[in-house]
Amino acid sequence: MSATGTETSGSLPAAAGRVFFQAAPAGGCTVTGPVTQDDPVQKKHGKVTVKYDRKELRKRLVLEEWIIEQLSELYDCEEEEMPEVEIDIDDLLEVNNEDERALKLQESLIDCYKPTEEFVKELLGRIRGMRKLSAPQRKGL
Repeated sequence: MSATGTETSGSLPAAAGRVFFQAAPAGGCTVTGPVTQDDPVQKKHGKVTVKYDRKELRKRLVLEEWIIEQLSELYDCEEEEMPEVEIDIDDLLEVNNEDERALKLQESLIDCYKPTEEFVKELLGRIRGMRKLSAPQRKGL
C-alpha cells in the first residue's frame, strides 16, 4: 500500500465516519465515498430561525388541495392538463369587499365553460377568517 493511501485514511476527520443520506439524483442511484470537510453538498445542522403559525399553514395547504380538486372538476381534466389558472389567496385576503373578491375570482376563471358561481361562493366562505401569510420574520443574528 502506498504512503498516500495510508495518510488519507488516517487523516480523515471523525465526522467522516458518519453516514449521511441524501436524495438520489433523478437519473438513478450513485454511490459515493464518505463526506469530507471539502464536500460542498454537506449540510450543516442549525436552528430554524423562521416562525410560521403551523395551524394556519395546515389550513392553507388543505384549502389549496381543495382548490386543485375543484378546478379539476370545473375544467374536466387532471391537474397536469389544467389551463393556467392563478388564484392567489393572499391577494384575495387583501381585498376587503366580498364582491370585489368574487369579481377577482370570476376573472381568474374566465376560460371555464362550466358555471363557477358555486365554487366562488364556497371558496369565499372558506377563506373567511383566514389571515394573509406575511413574509417570514428573521430573528436577530
